[in-house]
Amino acid sequence: MSTDQEVFIYPDHDTLAAAIGARLVTAIADAQQARGTAHISLTGGRGGTSALAATLADPACGAVDWSNVDFWWSDERFLPAGDPQRNETDSRAALLDHVNALPEKIHYMPRLGEEYGDDVDAAAAGYATELARAFNGEQAVFDVSMLGIGEDAHVASLFPGREEQFAAATCVSVRNSPKPPPTRTTFNMATIQSSREVWLIASGAGKADAIKLATSGLPAKEAPAGAARGLNRSLVLCDQDAAAEIS
Repeated sequence: MSTDQEVFIYPDHDTLAAAIGARLVTAIADAQQARGTAHISLTGGRGGTSALAATLADPACGAVDWSNVDFWWSDERFLPAGDPQRNETDSRAALLDHVNALPEKIHYMPRLGEEYGDDVDAAAAGYATELARAFNGEQAVFDVSMLGIGEDAHVASLFPGREEQFAAATCVSVRNSPKPPPTRTTFNMATIQSSREVWLIASGAGKADAIKLATSGLPAKEAPAGAARGLNRSLVLCDQDAAAEIS
C-alpha cells in the first residue's frame, strides 16, 4: 500500500470534475492497454457524479472500450432499484446509460426487494461472492477506486468510531448508519485498499474539515478517509474551498 497522499487542488468544482474525468479516461485506457481490461470502483455524491458526467464529456471518452470495463461500487444504500438515493442511480444517469457498458459488467450492489428481499446481510454476502467470482477467488484489485468523503471524514459507508471498516468480509452490511438512509452495504477498508489507485474526491467548503482530518495522519477509526490508500497511488482531488484547511 502506498504511504504518501498526493494532493491536487483545482480552482473550482467544475474544473475539479473535468480533471477527474480526464484522469479516469486515461486510467481506463492505460489499464486496458496493460491488462486487456479495467475494473473501476465508483462512488456517488455530488463530486463523484459530476466527475462521471465530465468523463462522458471528455474529448477522449471514445478512446475507451467501455464494453470491456467492469464497474463496481464501494458502497450503496439498500433501497429499491431507481431510488434517487442510490449511488447506482446517479452513476447510470451521468455515464453508464450513455456508453456501451455491458449489463453483466455493471456490478451494482443488491437492491432492496430483489434477490435478497430485505436481508441486508445476505445482500452483502452476495456481493462479496460476486466480487470473488469475478477475480477467480483471488484478491480483487481495482484499477481505480473513486471515493467521496463525508463531513465527518467517512468514506464509502465506513464511519468514524464504527467497526465495519475492520470486518474480515470484503462486503459488509451497515445498520443504523449515522447518515440516512440507515441500511447500507459497503466494502471493508482492506478491499478499498486493494486498488492500484485510490482517489479521494472533495468539493466545497463543507468538506474542508474532512479533508484536513483525512490528511492529518489520524488513526483509521477516527478518520476512515485517511486510511483509504491505494497500492500504487493515493490521490486527494479537491477544489480550493475543500482544501482551505490543509496546511
